[in-house]
Amino acid sequence: MAEVISDQKDINFVLYEQLNVERFLKAEKYSDFNKKMFKLVINEARTLAIKEILPTYTECDREGVKFEDGKVEVPQCLKRVHKLLMEGEWGALTANPEYGGQGLPHTIFQAIFEYMAGANYIAMMYAVLGHGAGKMIDLFGTKSQKDLYLEKLYSLEWGGTMLLTESGAGSDLGALETSAEKLKDGTYSIVGNKIFITNGEHNLTENIIHPVLARVKGAPGGTKGISLFIVPKIWVNDDGTFGENNDVICTGVEEKLGLHGSPTCSLSLGSRGKCRGVLLGKENQGMQVMFHMMNGVRLEVGTQAYSHASCAYLYALEYAKTRLQGKSLEKGLDAKTLQVPIIEHPDVRRMLLKMKSYVEGLRSLAFFTAFCFDMIECTKNEDEKLHYSNLVEILTPIVKSYSSERGFEVCAEGMQVFGGYGYTKEYPMEQLLRDCKIASIYEGSNGIQATDFLFRKVGGQNGVMLDALVLEIKKKIDYSKENNVFLDLAENLEKVLKELEVKLKDAAKSVKTSEYKSAFAVASPLLEVTGDVVMAWQLLWRAQIADAKLAGNNGGKNVDFYNGKIMAAKFFIKTILPIATGKLDGIVINENPVVIIDEKSF
Repeated sequence: MAEVISDQKDINFVLYEQLNVERFLKAEKYSDFNKKMFKLVINEARTLAIKEILPTYTECDREGVKFEDGKVEVPQCLKRVHKLLMEGEWGALTANPEYGGQGLPHTIFQAIFEYMAGANYIAMMYAVLGHGAGKMIDLFGTKSQKDLYLEKLYSLEWGGTMLLTESGAGSDLGALETSAEKLKDGTYSIVGNKIFITNGEHNLTENIIHPVLARVKGAPGGTKGISLFIVPKIWVNDDGTFGENNDVICTGVEEKLGLHGSPTCSLSLGSRGKCRGVLLGKENQGMQVMFHMMNGVRLEVGTQAYSHASCAYLYALEYAKTRLQGKSLEKGLDAKTLQVPIIEHPDVRRMLLKMKSYVEGLRSLAFFTAFCFDMIECTKNEDEKLHYSNLVEILTPIVKSYSSERGFEVCAEGMQVFGGYGYTKEYPMEQLLRDCKIASIYEGSNGIQATDFLFRKVGGQNGVMLDALVLEIKKKIDYSKENNVFLDLAENLEKVLKELEVKLKDAAKSVKTSEYKSAFAVASPLLEVTGDVVMAWQLLWRAQIADAKLAGNNGGKNVDFYNGKIMAAKFFIKTILPIATGKLDGIVINENPVVIIDEKSF
């Protein structure tokens, strides 16, 4: 079976037909680029992904990481990939060119990252974490901190992490116990223990820069008293030379379901009293600094999930076209009839169309979110800037949680297409399924995303973020009405959107009443339905573009391609979206059994 990564044709459709990324070239920030340059860098990324990164996917899973005496050895195959990423300067494509970044639009990076993540997300984690650490320093660091760390992080010469989680403070960061005490030289002594640290220790780079959440002694309790510190694995002197090892010790590596090529570490800080860090930003500003990174990280996690789903769909499609099994329904009773490819069986076609609709809708959602990041930076109109900022805020928990839930579901559906073979290591489906699952758990589990969605995004700022999303969805509904195209699909979407808007506003109001527990109990179902509506919106949008192409005789050789967009929209909106109405009916705040039930009754 040929190895596959993400769908090039559909990515180009989203970039150039749905989002019209050429518009960014009019902005001063991107005036040095042109469409040809966009295409060139994306095509180079795809070539690198296919030829160099993809072959390491199964190999690094089988080899895994090795932990001994506090040191982690990464799979050998990843070393060449990381070197190529360094040489090609792929580590900071959207970052500040002053420090080695490429300054590309986020939407262009989204295409590049999908190819590379689809080839081997494990390999890319070593790169994106360094960029994430660098981004925080870029935004909040001093001039000397930027000069000292950024170029090394952006070039991938040094790795990066994010040290948040502790055994007694998982998602409850306000309960963390890692402490910081200011020393006479202005640095801070750091003492504590962190767990579940992705790439917390490895031999892929000569140094690892750890952004660490800790509480300065005497600071307020809870999240208000948290600060963020730059803690290098090896101390970096003011002149850029290395000092001594910084008392950051890896005490263990988790045995995980998937992502075997990436170490998930437990780290001890200051067990010998010699761990030092420098303050990033101001004291007690740690959460503010960290959240500047989190929207981008959560988009990356959503991309991880749907890129796995895209691979699963493409593998399943290829398999269904070539796997002979059973006879056609028309001639099933004829003993002489030959077996047919399983794609001829209606139930297999149902599974494939379901996978296709989710993958394409999730892709458009992720790209649109990246597009909103770009519009914030490109537009000079303050009202537009605020509109796109609101969209980023409300879409982030959706793209993270809904993509991870549905991405995993698509991987499971793909395994089902393969049948028993999908459950074996002979085919890639079982690894895709294993690697995809973590997306719903890390970087803020989906339940936390739902709580944030309801409390801060729907209920915050008098509902302006929800209004921004509803406005965008209504644009596509109105387009169908004005042009009399897919009117039935638009009306179905409009009906569910109205019902959802009422439920969301009622739940947001209930958060501020005695029914707040019941409101939070329905946060996850509400986020799920919102995801369904967003999928329908994106698929309707895609179908409208496809219809316009076909109506103008611009389909050419792509008639089947555009028809596929229309069929995906019809399938989802006619067969999956109606289920959302039932989900909404099941969302009850008054007398919610989740809240009423006694603990002893479980």
